[in-house]
Amino acid sequence: MATVIRLARFGAKKRPYYHVVVTDSRNARNSGNILEVVGKYDPMLPRDNANRVILKIDEVKAWLAKGAKPSDRVYRFLANAGLVDARKVPNQTKKNQQSEKTLQKIKDKQDKLAKIAEEKAAAEAAAKAEAEKPVEETPAEETATETVAE
Repeated sequence: MATVIRLARFGAKKRPYYHVVVTDSRNARNSGNILEVVGKYDPMLPRDNANRVILKIDEVKAWLAKGAKPSDRVYRFLANAGLVDARKVPNQTKKNQQSEKTLQKIKDKQDKLAKIAEEKAAAEAAAKAEAEKPVEETPAEETATETVAE
Protein backbone atom coordinates (compact mmCIF):
# COMPACT_ATOMS: atom_id res chain seq x y z
CA MET A 1 0.00 0.00 0.00
CA ALA A 2 1.40 3.40 -1.04
CA THR A 3 0.41 5.98 1.53
CA VAL A 4 0.14 9.61 0.44
CA ILE A 5 -0.53 12.92 2.13
CA ARG A 6 -2.75 15.01 -0.12
CA LEU A 7 -5.62 17.47 -0.22
CA ALA A 8 -9.28 16.40 -0.13
CA ARG A 9 -11.70 19.07 -1.29
CA PHE A 10 -14.59 20.22 0.85
CA GLY A 11 -16.61 23.42 0.96
CA ALA A 12 -19.21 24.87 -1.34
CA LYS A 13 -19.15 25.63 -5.03
CA LYS A 14 -16.59 28.41 -5.72
CA ARG A 15 -15.68 28.41 -2.00
CA PRO A 16 -13.08 25.63 -1.74
CA TYR A 17 -11.81 24.32 1.55
CA TYR A 18 -9.39 21.42 1.82
CA HIS A 19 -8.47 18.84 4.43
CA VAL A 20 -4.88 17.56 4.40
CA VAL A 21 -5.44 13.81 4.59
CA VAL A 22 -3.40 10.63 4.72
CA THR A 23 -4.82 7.96 2.43
CA ASP A 24 -3.93 5.14 0.09
CA SER A 25 -2.77 6.47 -3.29
CA ARG A 26 -5.27 4.23 -5.10
CA ASN A 27 -8.27 5.88 -3.43
CA ALA A 28 -10.21 8.69 -5.07
CA ARG A 29 -9.68 12.21 -3.78
CA ASN A 30 -12.81 12.36 -1.63
CA SER A 31 -13.53 8.64 -1.33
CA GLY A 32 -13.95 8.74 2.44
CA ASN A 33 -11.38 5.96 2.88
CA ILE A 34 -8.90 8.22 4.64
CA LEU A 35 -6.55 7.09 7.37
CA GLU A 36 -6.23 10.42 9.16
CA VAL A 37 -6.89 14.15 8.74
CA VAL A 38 -3.58 15.90 9.50
CA GLY A 39 -4.43 19.47 8.59
CA LYS A 40 -6.63 22.01 6.88
CA TYR A 41 -6.09 24.48 4.03
CA ASP A 42 -8.33 27.45 3.24
CA PRO A 43 -7.23 29.08 -0.05
CA MET A 44 -9.83 31.84 0.36
CA LEU A 45 -7.81 33.43 3.17
CA PRO A 46 -4.93 35.84 2.38
CA ARG A 47 -1.47 34.32 2.07
CA ASP A 48 -0.20 35.96 5.24
CA ASN A 49 -3.09 34.68 7.40
CA ALA A 50 -2.00 32.16 10.04
CA ASN A 51 -5.18 30.10 9.55
CA ARG A 52 -4.63 29.57 5.81
CA VAL A 53 -2.69 26.32 6.41
CA ILE A 54 -3.06 24.45 9.68
CA LEU A 55 -1.01 21.26 10.12
CA LYS A 56 -0.81 18.74 12.96
CA ILE A 57 2.98 18.69 12.99
CA ASP A 58 3.49 15.59 15.17
CA GLU A 59 1.11 13.46 13.11
CA VAL A 60 2.62 14.65 9.82
CA LYS A 61 6.12 13.76 11.09
CA ALA A 62 4.88 10.33 12.11
CA TRP A 63 3.36 9.63 8.70
CA LEU A 64 6.47 10.89 6.90
CA ALA A 65 8.55 8.53 9.07
CA LYS A 66 6.24 5.68 8.02
CA GLY A 67 6.99 6.48 4.36
CA ALA A 68 3.99 8.57 3.31
CA LYS A 69 4.69 10.69 0.24
CA PRO A 70 3.24 14.23 0.13
CA SER A 71 1.63 15.64 -3.02
CA ASP A 72 3.29 18.66 -4.67
CA ARG A 73 1.04 21.20 -2.95
CA VAL A 74 1.28 19.51 0.45
CA TYR A 75 5.07 19.31 0.01
CA ARG A 76 5.11 23.11 -0.35
CA PHE A 77 3.10 23.45 2.87
CA LEU A 78 5.50 21.12 4.67
CA ALA A 79 8.51 23.02 3.32
CA ASN A 80 7.04 26.30 4.58
CA ALA A 81 6.50 24.66 7.98
CA GLY A 82 10.12 23.44 8.01
CA LEU A 83 9.27 19.72 8.01
CA VAL A 84 10.96 18.87 4.72
CA ASP A 85 13.85 20.27 2.70
CA ALA A 86 12.64 23.37 0.84
CA ARG A 87 15.23 22.96 -1.92
CA LYS A 88 13.49 19.87 -3.22
CA VAL A 89 10.14 21.56 -3.77
CA PRO A 90 8.88 20.21 -7.10
CA ASN A 91 8.12 22.57 -9.95
CA GLN A 92 4.58 23.25 -11.02
CA THR A 93 3.12 20.93 -13.57
CA LYS A 94 3.27 21.94 -17.22
CA LYS A 95 -0.41 22.87 -17.21
CA ASN A 96 0.47 26.43 -16.28
CA GLN A 97 2.93 26.79 -19.17
CA GLN A 98 2.15 27.63 -22.78
CA SER A 99 2.37 24.93 -25.42
CA GLU A 100 5.25 24.82 -27.89
CA LYS A 101 2.90 25.82 -30.71
CA THR A 102 1.81 28.94 -28.80
CA LEU A 103 5.41 29.81 -27.94
CA GLN A 104 6.33 29.50 -31.64
CA LYS A 105 3.44 31.81 -32.62
CA ILE A 106 4.59 34.37 -30.06
CA LYS A 107 8.18 34.17 -31.35
CA ASP A 108 7.02 34.57 -34.97
CA LYS A 109 4.92 37.59 -34.04
CA GLN A 110 7.86 39.18 -32.17
CA ASP A 111 10.14 38.57 -35.16
CA LYS A 112 7.56 40.12 -37.50
CA LEU A 113 7.16 43.17 -35.25
CA ALA A 114 10.95 43.54 -34.98
CA LYS A 115 11.25 43.41 -38.78
CA ILE A 116 8.55 46.06 -39.20
CA ALA A 117 10.27 48.25 -36.59
CA GLU A 118 13.61 47.90 -38.44
CA GLU A 119 11.99 48.82 -41.75
CA LYS A 120 10.27 51.81 -40.15
CA ALA A 121 13.54 52.96 -38.56
CA ALA A 122 15.33 52.60 -41.89
CA ALA A 123 12.60 54.61 -43.64
CA GLU A 124 12.78 57.33 -40.99
CA ALA A 125 16.58 57.44 -41.30
CA ALA A 126 16.30 57.75 -45.08
CA ALA A 127 13.71 60.54 -44.75
CA LYS A 128 15.89 62.32 -42.22
CA ALA A 129 18.93 62.01 -44.48
CA GLU A 130 16.86 63.33 -47.40
CA ALA A 131 15.72 66.29 -45.31
CA GLU A 132 19.27 67.07 -44.20
CA LYS A 133 20.62 66.93 -47.75
CA PRO A 134 21.66 70.42 -48.92
CA VAL A 135 19.22 71.75 -51.47
CA GLU A 136 20.93 72.80 -54.69
CA GLU A 137 19.74 76.29 -55.35
CA THR A 138 20.49 78.23 -58.46
CA PRO A 139 22.18 81.52 -57.76
CA ALA A 140 19.86 84.51 -57.81
CA GLU A 141 21.89 86.24 -60.57
CA GLU A 142 21.40 83.43 -63.05
CA THR A 143 17.64 83.30 -62.55
CA ALA A 144 17.36 87.03 -62.86
CA THR A 145 19.29 87.14 -66.16
CA GLU A 146 17.31 84.27 -67.63
CA THR A 147 13.98 85.91 -66.98
CA VAL A 148 15.18 89.22 -68.46
CA ALA A 149 16.55 87.53 -71.59
CA GLU A 150 13.19 86.07 -72.47
